Amino acid sequence: MAEKKEQESPEQNRSQSAGFSRRNLLHVIGAAPAVAALAVSPSLVRAAETHPPKGPYRRKVFNDQQWHTVGVLCDLIIPADERSGSATQAGVPEFIDDWIDFRKTQDGNNDLEAQILGGLTWLDRESRELSGSTFAAASVDHQKKLLDRIAWPHRAAKEDRPWAAFFNRFRDLTVSGFYSSKAGVADLPYLGNTAVEEWKGCDPKVWAIIEERMKNGYKGVAPMEAKPWTA
Repeated sequence: MAEKKEQESPEQNRSQSAGFSRRNLLHVIGAAPAVAALAVSPSLVRAAETHPPKGPYRRKVFNDQQWHTVGVLCDLIIPADERSGSATQAGVPEFIDDWIDFRKTQDGNNDLEAQILGGLTWLDRESRELSGSTFAAASVDHQKKLLDRIAWPHRAAKEDRPWAAFFNRFRDLTVSGFYSSKAGVADLPYLGNTAVEEWKGCDPKVWAIIEERMKNGYKGVAPMEAKPWTA
């Protein structure tokens, strides 16, 4: 069985991973809310604006085995669903590879690279013990079972805490990369400020709710007290 899984192609394994509901998988592996992913630094957003790249991407950090694992892991975090494509289809592996290289130059150290590459190595080692195959070649059930150990830092065993920190960093990069891509922005969806031909004021239904809440008293920003409605 393990030998058969080893022979599975990246495309087969990735398609299998993408068969799950994105929202369910995000819940299962404890992914951060999309809103939190938007709180990224301006430099991260600027770096993301260039992906997916035009033409063949030239890797800066990952070797072939690591690249395969990164793609599978990214698509477990954000698989394709009825609204949009997967993380790999949005160019997230390229984004992560480029961002690690960028941080190495900016920070003057290899700390991020060491954390990510160390985590990928750990996934393969633990996966071989669990299923006899690398993480990327293992079944989705085995992949999820392993990720469940490191998806929630406060639940992780003491010996797994460094790898929980790795997975949280990797997950942040994946979600940040996806939701700063063209596909991710469309997935939100965020309309932004749009021009209208005629301003008709607040929707009557919404305004009725606002008035009702104000009449019953509303709580301002702490430590302000509830304020009664005044006509």
